[in-house]
Amino acid sequence: MRLIQLLVVDDHNLFRRGLIALLKQDGRFDVVGEAADLGQALRSAGQIEPDLVLLDNHLPGVRGIDGIGALKQAFARARILMLTVSENEEDLAAAMQAGADGYLLKTVESDQLCQAIVRVLAGEPVISPEMMTKFVAAFRTKQMVTSRQEVLSPMADTRPSLENALSAREREILLLVAHGDSNKLIARQLDIAETTVKVHVQAILRKLQLTSRVQAAVYAAAQGLV
Repeated sequence: MRLIQLLVVDDHNLFRRGLIALLKQDGRFDVVGEAADLGQALRSAGQIEPDLVLLDNHLPGVRGIDGIGALKQAFARARILMLTVSENEEDLAAAMQAGADGYLLKTVESDQLCQAIVRVLAGEPVISPEMMTKFVAAFRTKQMVTSRQEVLSPMADTRPSLENALSAREREILLLVAHGDSNKLIARQLDIAETTVKVHVQAILRKLQLTSRVQAAVYAAAQGLV
């Protein structure tokens, strides 16, 4: 099986090397490159073809968020997963608008980070639970720069209400999704199988005509569930 190729971009040498050592312990990953700033990362284009870039925000010169577009162009197939200390909801909004595929805090546990990488590569947006709460709160108070229409699509107002579209169990699971809980954590809290949670989440997205857990969280807030 082909290993998942990673590029780690972080200016703190000790943290970067520790992170790389941690990732190398997981048999699914191959760290093919590392960089201390955006310029160094971009110069490696053509030499490596990472599947995913782990990107810090507080980089010298150009912030990680401001370099997402350039990284997307340089590494056409790569997903971008922010790994940062910034708990600012405006940074989160800017990162997602710029094309980031996920936003994690550096306080994340190692096993959760590894699983998040796999989830992002499977096409699932990943946001730290702490940031998901801020994401929803910022949306509800209209402080986030991303509008409801930009997040949900222009047809947001035509979607069915939660009460009409979802069962009681699906509404319960949607609330946990809006809090940023993973399928595994939801399964543990509700004492059901993780595969059952996955089926419920897929049904929720289908019934509400949404495409991601992030959209589901925002929609739950718009409907007053959170």
